[in-house]
Amino acid sequence: MPTDRRTRHVPRPLPVRRTEPFDSAETAWFWLQRAQLCRAEGARLDGDPLAAARPCDPDDIVRAVRRLTADRVLRAEHLRVLTRHGRRLTPPDARLPEEARDAALWAEALDRLATPLRRKGIVA
Repeated sequence: MPTDRRTRHVPRPLPVRRTEPFDSAETAWFWLQRAQLCRAEGARLDGDPLAAARPCDPDDIVRAVRRLTADRVLRAEHLRVLTRHGRRLTPPDARLPEEARDAALWAEALDRLATPLRRKGIVA
C-alpha cells in the first residue's frame, strides 16, 4: 500500500500581542509618514518587536484619507499641508506668520481624520 510522502504545511500560530491605539490622529499621521519614509528607503515593515503593536497597517490610514478626499471632506489644500508637514515630522507652528494658515488647515484636517480613525479603533 503506497504511503503519502508529501510534506504538509501547517501555518504556525502567530503570537497574539495586545494592540495599542494611537492617542491622536496626529500621532497616527506621523507614524504613517515614518512608515512611508521607511518604505521609500526599501525597508521592510516587519515592526519592532519591542514597540507597541498598532491596531492597523499604514495603508489603513491612507484608505481613510482617500475616503475623506473622495467624499470631499478633505480638500487638496488639507492634503498638501498634511504631506508637507508630515514629511518634516513636525506640525506647523501657528505662532509663525508664514505657518499660521497651515496650522489652521492642519488642525482641521486632523480633526476630520480623527472620526473615521476612532470608529475603526485606530485612535483612542
